[in-house]
Amino acid sequence: MILDTIYLLPLARIEIDTDLLREMAEGRTKIRFEDITISQISIFELQAKAAELGIPPPYVIEAVQAIEKAFRIEPFNRPKIIETSFNLRKEINDYIDCIILATAITLKEDLITEDTLILKRKQSIKKKYNIDILNYKTIIG
Repeated sequence: MILDTIYLLPLARIEIDTDLLREMAEGRTKIRFEDITISQISIFELQAKAAELGIPPPYVIEAVQAIEKAFRIEPFNRPKIIETSFNLRKEINDYIDCIILATAITLKEDLITEDTLILKRKQSIKKKYNIDILNYKTIIG
């Protein structure tokens, strides 16, 4: 499964309502940490968000190190990911979201996201690319 950036934010001490990693750590999901892949662009996005919010660098460094230790990191510059992300750009405004979705499509793995635009298109994405789009509520129930 590909995990969208939002779920990584608590690692940098950025509070969110959908702390999926905590739920996983506490055994409230069937998803295991070893089942998760992170797009490398999510690490950049996490750093950018933390910088914007004034999070101290040591917290961000700690978060990045935890991500690198716990998850498989997928480079965002693979040719197929680039090609797919450019095609997705026609429907999705945020290019970072395009890269994360393209990573899921390229790896043929489901995506867990809170992005409303991607969630609105989950049926067409499923039909076209044969991957599921999930969110916190569908996983935690």
